[in-house]
Amino acid sequence: MHLTSILLQWLSVGVGGLLLAPMVMAARVEYHWNVTHLHGNPDGLYPRQIVGVNGQWPPPTIHVTKGDTLVIHAHNQLNIPTALHFHGLFQNGTVYYDGPVGVTQCAIPPGYSLTYEVNIEQVGTYWIHSHYMGQYMDGLRSPLILHASEPEPYHYDDEMVITVADWYHNQSSANIEWYLSTKNSDGVEPVPQAGMINDSKNASIAFEPGKTYRLRLINMSGFSSFYISLDDHDLEIIELDGVLTKKKTASAVYLAAAQRASVLVQAKRSRRFNYYLHADMDESMFDYVPPTLKTNLTAPIYYNNQSNMFAPRSQASHDAPDDFALSPLAPAKPPQPDVSYNITFAMVMTDQNVNRAQINGVSYVAPTVPSLNTLLTADAPSTRSVNPYGVYVNPIVVNHLDYVEIALTNTDTGAHPFHLHGHVFYVAGKGKGTWQGDRSAVQWNTHPVQRDTVVIQPNQFLMLHFRADNPGTWFFHCHIEFHLEGGLAATFIIAPDVARKRMKLPKAYIDVCKASKSQATGINLYSPPPQTCS
Repeated sequence: MHLTSILLQWLSVGVGGLLLAPMVMAARVEYHWNVTHLHGNPDGLYPRQIVGVNGQWPPPTIHVTKGDTLVIHAHNQLNIPTALHFHGLFQNGTVYYDGPVGVTQCAIPPGYSLTYEVNIEQVGTYWIHSHYMGQYMDGLRSPLILHASEPEPYHYDDEMVITVADWYHNQSSANIEWYLSTKNSDGVEPVPQAGMINDSKNASIAFEPGKTYRLRLINMSGFSSFYISLDDHDLEIIELDGVLTKKKTASAVYLAAAQRASVLVQAKRSRRFNYYLHADMDESMFDYVPPTLKTNLTAPIYYNNQSNMFAPRSQASHDAPDDFALSPLAPAKPPQPDVSYNITFAMVMTDQNVNRAQINGVSYVAPTVPSLNTLLTADAPSTRSVNPYGVYVNPIVVNHLDYVEIALTNTDTGAHPFHLHGHVFYVAGKGKGTWQGDRSAVQWNTHPVQRDTVVIQPNQFLMLHFRADNPGTWFFHCHIEFHLEGGLAATFIIAPDVARKRMKLPKAYIDVCKASKSQATGINLYSPPPQTCS
């Protein structure tokens, strides 16, 4: 890591003359990530090829402060393409650094390098992961912690990052190929072979008596959801996906793939006992549970690492509050939407006996040119319509500063975590069945929380609200990687006119397309349509 400090000073004129305002230190934090294949056995069950950084796995946790600039020089030393996504970051004005292949960039080909330069304008708990063909399930993922530059509203003595993740013994490409093949006519998602806490089979935690800890919880799974709890310790939820909430005492937290939360935990005042942290996989996500899969993970919490005396183990709690039981720290009453989009999705079987996912009857197919490249390089008038982007990216063009409503309906029999890039949305309402346009059928939340990844249950619709204040092309997709690769995605093209005035595609993002022998500019030439359904 290379760190360059930049001293920023402001002078302001007051009645008595010149007043020196507080000095703010910002930093340019640089990393060189050599992305390579390694061999490892992190679950202790099966050695396999994994994707690491600088010859190590897991990749390092990154800590930066609001106001910093995070620079990652990604050097692809794999024999396959890659790309990096900064999950949950707004990237306002720099959408080309967002990372999803086909949406904001071409993939980084083997032997090539690309630099991401991210202005840190948020605080909270985030993560970085590959956004290419489910690759992060092979290990290319890392916590990203954005610290406040000013005092925070909640006091704690120390903090720690705790990740949970599922783990597969096959390469993600092989699992995706099988999932989308005729061999999987029932559309069954591959079930992981293991789960891990902090990317280890032997994770442990150390508490000091009397301290208050902030636990930053991150689910870096490609499929699985987890219930997280601590024996004989309450959890006070204070953050969801980077957004602070009012304190909510709970016995457990539920995290679907890509979701994050922060909880405050008051440590005991005695070292008499040690305890356990539990991370239980939500077995309802799986079509079957293999007898070899350990779904109830634990990590010891040591108050005294010289002692094997543990408090009586509790039944791990699954009593986790949902988004409608939580409140934002700064309550807001969102305005009425300017525009509403009905997004209904389904899991379908094609006439060729291939499992696919559809939004409003269309499976997402990656374009021949990234959607952002089209927005910034195609004929200006045309970019205000959906036509240049192609029907198979499920394009939705939104006016600048519109207050947007997504009426999201799940017709599937399973739950799905949906993520919107570049924004947080209010989880404003919910209802049973399919959204029919009847607003009186909605259970509205008067003080909804905001987050960037939400779980929609089977046979349910959700009303998600956000302000279209971030021009660019933004992916909206299920964060179960098998479903994303099956086409469960759409593209919001927000304020194309404003985007063209405010930004220009960096030359490096033209060059990476050329290096990967992909179309770099102009309209989408339309990928072959997916198979039809009867």
